[in-house]
Amino acid sequence: MKKYLLIESTITIVLSMLFGLAVGVGSYTFIYAKGGSYMTNDPAACANCHIMNDQYSSWLKSSHRSVAACNDCHTPPGFVAKYLTKASNGFWHSFAFTSGDFHEPIRIKPSNKVVAEQACRKCHEPIVEAIEGPHGEGEQLACLQCHSSVGHLH
Repeated sequence: MKKYLLIESTITIVLSMLFGLAVGVGSYTFIYAKGGSYMTNDPAACANCHIMNDQYSSWLKSSHRSVAACNDCHTPPGFVAKYLTKASNGFWHSFAFTSGDFHEPIRIKPSNKVVAEQACRKCHEPIVEAIEGPHGEGEQLACLQCHSSVGHLH
């Protein structure tokens, strides 16, 4: 009987701790860190973290401000792909910023650079086709190679 009560109270304590941890992390994420704002298309959400202030400020002054928000260039098309990318980036950005393990100024990761490159190509398809027409399928030029500061004035 005592063994059963000990197991039951241990399970209750562990479940209570897990519940408290979930409430604590959830509260931090959605209240203090404004986690719900990341589900929107509002570029100001990207500046919730102070490390992104330069990128946000430069976007505000860029020519793309009137035609593209952060998600237009930094997430792939499609609901599932967009939110999987946002979730992955959100987790790893939070991890890096919380741990302090990131390069300053921040740099785009190769996988995210592919997403941005595809966004350029989609929005500027007529220009891309005019430029690459004679190059063929396997010889794509990299938009970001020459236009790395477009969207952000750095």
